[in-house]
Amino acid sequence: MANKGSKLYSIFAMKCPRCNEGDLFPPGTFYSPSRFSEMYSACPCCGQTYEPEPGFYYGAMYVSFAISTAIFLGVLFVLYFLVDEITFTMVLTSILVIVIGLLPVTFRLSRSMWLNIFVHYEGPCNQIRKK
Repeated sequence: MANKGSKLYSIFAMKCPRCNEGDLFPPGTFYSPSRFSEMYSACPCCGQTYEPEPGFYYGAMYVSFAISTAIFLGVLFVLYFLVDEITFTMVLTSILVIVIGLLPVTFRLSRSMWLNIFVHYEGPCNQIRKK
């Protein structure tokens, strides 16, 4: 995995982009159907606000769309090489099951990517001024 202090580390570990130490999402909510979208309002470590303005995460929908499109193309590619005759029902069922199953992952990953576009790493939590 990427080194601490990099964008990749922050995105995939789902840590605060400013300090790389605080979590973006509370523990134990990943595959809870009613709670997977819960997110801290600010970093518990450095105080960086995770929603700088109302409606900030509307842009994350475009990131999520790109991730879902990549999944769609990946499923089509795999089906093309594994199955002799691909049917519409087979493709639709495969994609729905995979996209719905990965919904918590794509939701959180897209929010983490979107936040990392606008907030940059400043150093370890104990070396930066708390917001």
